[in-house]
Amino acid sequence: MTSPSTLPEPADQFLTALAHEVRAQLADDANSKEKVALKDGERVRVGDSDHPHEYLFSCTRWKDSFDSDRLLVRLSRSRRPWQHAAATAHPDGKILVTTEADLGDRPGNVQLRDDETRSLTALADRVRDCEQRPGPVNVATAAWILGDGDPSVGVLASPHRYISGYQDMKLNEHQRRAVEQALGSDITFIWGPPGTGKTAVVSLIAEGSYRLGERILFLAPTRVAVDQALERVCEQLEGEDDFDTGLVQRAGDIEVTSLRERFGSMIDLEMIAGRLGVDLSARAEELEETLKAAAAQRLAYERLTQAEAELGSGCSLAGDLTNEISRHRARTTRAQRELDQVAASAKAIGTPSGPFAKRKAERLTRLLEERDRLRNNLKEDQSRIDDAVARLEDINATITERVRERDSALEATRGLPSAEAVEALISQAEAELAEVRKELDGLLEAVRSRCRVMGTTLSKALQSRRLMDEVDTVIIDEAGMVDLPSAWCAAGLADKRVIVAGDFRQLPAITQASGSRALQPEEQEHSRYWMDRDVFHAAGLVAPSGRVNDDPRLVGLNTQYRMRPDICAVVNQVAYRDAPLATGRSDQSRLPHSPLVDRPVVLVDTSDSRVHVGGAGRHKSNPVHEAVIHELVRGLQYDGILPGRKHDGPVSADQRMAVISPYRDQVKHLRSSLKYRFGQEYEGLADTVHRFQGSQRPVVIVDTVAGAGDTPGFFYSGTGMSSSTARLLNVALSRAQDHLVVVADVEYLREHLRPGSETVIMLDTLEESAQRIPAQELVPVRSAGDLVGLSEEELRRPAFFPADEVTRALEWDLARANESIEIYCAFLNKGPVERWLKHLAPRIAQGVRVTVFTRPIGDNQDKNAERHEAQIRRLQEQGCEVRPRERMHEKVVVLDGTVLWHGSLNLLSSNGPTDLMMRLTDPDACDRVRHIVERARRDQPLQHVRQAQSEQVAPADAPGIGEVVGDRLYLKVPFGEKDVAKREVSARWDREARLWWVSPDTPREKLTRWL
Repeated sequence: MTSPSTLPEPADQFLTALAHEVRAQLADDANSKEKVALKDGERVRVGDSDHPHEYLFSCTRWKDSFDSDRLLVRLSRSRRPWQHAAATAHPDGKILVTTEADLGDRPGNVQLRDDETRSLTALADRVRDCEQRPGPVNVATAAWILGDGDPSVGVLASPHRYISGYQDMKLNEHQRRAVEQALGSDITFIWGPPGTGKTAVVSLIAEGSYRLGERILFLAPTRVAVDQALERVCEQLEGEDDFDTGLVQRAGDIEVTSLRERFGSMIDLEMIAGRLGVDLSARAEELEETLKAAAAQRLAYERLTQAEAELGSGCSLAGDLTNEISRHRARTTRAQRELDQVAASAKAIGTPSGPFAKRKAERLTRLLEERDRLRNNLKEDQSRIDDAVARLEDINATITERVRERDSALEATRGLPSAEAVEALISQAEAELAEVRKELDGLLEAVRSRCRVMGTTLSKALQSRRLMDEVDTVIIDEAGMVDLPSAWCAAGLADKRVIVAGDFRQLPAITQASGSRALQPEEQEHSRYWMDRDVFHAAGLVAPSGRVNDDPRLVGLNTQYRMRPDICAVVNQVAYRDAPLATGRSDQSRLPHSPLVDRPVVLVDTSDSRVHVGGAGRHKSNPVHEAVIHELVRGLQYDGILPGRKHDGPVSADQRMAVISPYRDQVKHLRSSLKYRFGQEYEGLADTVHRFQGSQRPVVIVDTVAGAGDTPGFFYSGTGMSSSTARLLNVALSRAQDHLVVVADVEYLREHLRPGSETVIMLDTLEESAQRIPAQELVPVRSAGDLVGLSEEELRRPAFFPADEVTRALEWDLARANESIEIYCAFLNKGPVERWLKHLAPRIAQGVRVTVFTRPIGDNQDKNAERHEAQIRRLQEQGCEVRPRERMHEKVVVLDGTVLWHGSLNLLSSNGPTDLMMRLTDPDACDRVRHIVERARRDQPLQHVRQAQSEQVAPADAPGIGEVVGDRLYLKVPFGEKDVAKREVSARWDREARLWWVSPDTPREKLTRWL
């Protein structure tokens, strides 16, 4: 390995940053990544310096894609770094895992996941190879993206000579400047905010570069971005004479359907070669068929040869056994004669007497011993004969079977060429096929050499061998999403010119090291500088504050054609306050009129409908927002904007609308519930911000999610136009063409976020110009009496119930339960338990299964523990199953696995809810509640408590969370919730313990979130 110190700057810095990123990824728990669980593991081979350890596991749900040598393994529930591993599935269902890591003799349960560090390792290898001359990176052109070197900046004269119809194109001034400067400079940075025509500009630059005689490598971080731009390039160049022979090529899989359908056969290397080599391909197929038939003939002769050999072997063995039987029978005949003679001699002696009695007795003894020996020999010989006869019978049966097999094999060869002729045919066909394939391979190289414009992803370009023999111009699109080492290596693929296009205020590169707890602060800072920065910042075009510098290398596109003006105004305030975009499209919606989206921008405020959940990670989903989105979809269906179930129209739901959420948990919930309520085609409506980069929709719903949990979450933690929060919000908002709908708990966000944050700025702008819809206008507020007359369809709709209506409404639902009732209530009190047992007991008598999930007795202190235990016994006496769940916070009721009551109702510990409750019919939502409670184990929450205490530097003898010391019950109250705790439960601060406390008599249901 080359020492980093011998490499050109800043290669050694990049290697350090990449090593940090690998460490961070291996240390990450990867909660959102797909994993395979293995169990019952045991070591089958101990590793050494030359061989890895080998382990055998069982697996109930194996994924074929995990049958790979690029995986990571870790013991289940471990928090240690992941280790590199390989896995192979055996036919018996066992999984063989090989790894350098010592997992122990019986590792039990482990998890596997894809090794996403391999691309980082490949990139590091490319950086190390920079010392070679020539190396994989042109250090001179790579340096340009860091602001180093002395690249020229100019303008191409007479661009119409190189771009067809250029003078008549409807391009604005900044778009023309970008094209002309890119074609006349060594390096150009194009700032292309959403909807400003960046992709069109880039395609014109590619066309101009081609007509200047250059070879162009077009790169982007995603396949979709590559395909979208390459489709434009194909449209520009499809009139060229050699377009269909490989002028433009796509390396890697084509993701965009329209590109594949329109130009796939003309840009895919193998498809081009296939068209050009039709005769060769046909001959190859013919030879392959010939070899297939000849192989079958060879197999027939091999079967015959084997059958004859087995038959001959059987006959030979039968002959040997026959001879053996004859020998044994001859021996028995001789032994019988000898036995008869001995018996006669013994009989002649009779009883010894007379003067020679002693001598006769001795001789008689010898004769009797000889008789016994002969009898034993005779018996053994007869046994051998019997065994041999039995074996001969078995062999004769086998011979009969072998004769049938021989005859069958012989019949199969009738009419075939001789075995010698078959072998000669195979030899000849294989030789010819090798020649044909060689010609086809040469054709592939010939087609590859014709390429003048190559499009592919950065990862493929930086991990593969050289895709083009020579590259004059490198175009990097969506460069704001590219990490700095990748951008440096990509720019270094160019010999002449580099064009960088993107928006440094949209999605950043996805990295982990700068925020990883596995790294030291100085290592995190190093990663922020050498890994996270985009090329616009690295080149000095954007100041650390986010201000754009006036630089001749940068051309900004400042007119957008996607969004209506009011939508653009929101985007400008969030992301482009210093350089607002102008709008170049009309303010007319292209959709049918709908009162639901009467204006370009709509704000659905859920402040008055909040259902607090609390607990770690609960900020990543929001059932109220989910219900609101359901009703928006329902209303847009009614107004004809979205298609109904089983429609046959030309426009699908996901072509008309997108639902964008910052958190994957909410996306999963939306996908399953939209599919359940509106049909299969609505499942793909919702996705994360990253998945919608580069796309647009007439209607976009941005679900802010925040409101259900204790905090808004990491998504909202950044401030400033260069922050990840602003960049992600920008992408989400700017996908909308005609109508933007933002679903937000306005009061919650204002309470938890800084006034100057981009999220609050967005809310300010929306409140000034948007059509405002309270959530309760979409999700109906019902009374208990309403339930009686509702149709099944209406009952399936989500609905809110005021606090004073919840009890009677829930009684109505309990009376209709047929199979099961599940009550999730952290604490139990006598009054509520007795009250609801009056309704539960009749259902139990009717065979309905009632299960109560509550905290274990040990989670309570002193009298509270005794009271809790008494109520558990009372419930069990009445036929309820009680299941303890440590540190649970959920307050829900599930009926028949389909109806979910969600909100502030601690059914068995308080007299009623304190605010709105939500009722919805959704089996997936019910399953999610079960899953959340199942995952709530004591080890993880207590770990969080310990972390919080250590952050506060609590004394070693500080009381534990939930512990009662004297007249104080101690709580874990986050800083952002201290005012709420003081207001709602009269919490007070203990300076010595550095914890908040309340009176032990405070109702537990009011303290759930802080225990």
